[in-house]
Amino acid sequence: MNKRILKSGRLPASGPYSAAVEAGGLVFLSGQLPINPATGEVVTAIGPAARQVLANLQTVLEENDLSLADVVKTTIFLTNMENFAVVNEIYAGFFPDQPPARSTVEVSALPKNVPLEIEAVAVRKQGGAHESSRS
Repeated sequence: MNKRILKSGRLPASGPYSAAVEAGGLVFLSGQLPINPATGEVVTAIGPAARQVLANLQTVLEENDLSLADVVKTTIFLTNMENFAVVNEIYAGFFPDQPPARSTVEVSALPKNVPLEIEAVAVRKQGGAHESSRS
């Protein structure tokens, strides 16, 4: 099985990993942090942070000819499960119809001391794959 590295031209690279990897029709998106790509600012208030993380995921998807509707699974990492209701409400706005399967786990800490991180898996519809990686 071949794998293809998918990139984001709008989100900053922040480590030795790919924004997403496509293999076998599945697209695995790395966890996104609540970092505003325009300013580099780390968003720490839970509501705006959740919106920023989901917007960042949406950006990676759209830059690679996918959308949130193609997402089949997400994992949410929260540093405080008391924030679950707020995140859940915002998440529902990004996935109003046929939401993906999801897991939510509490973790002791995340990079840059952010309150959450979300990773996703999407499925590319047949015929939608590109021959070369995006830059």
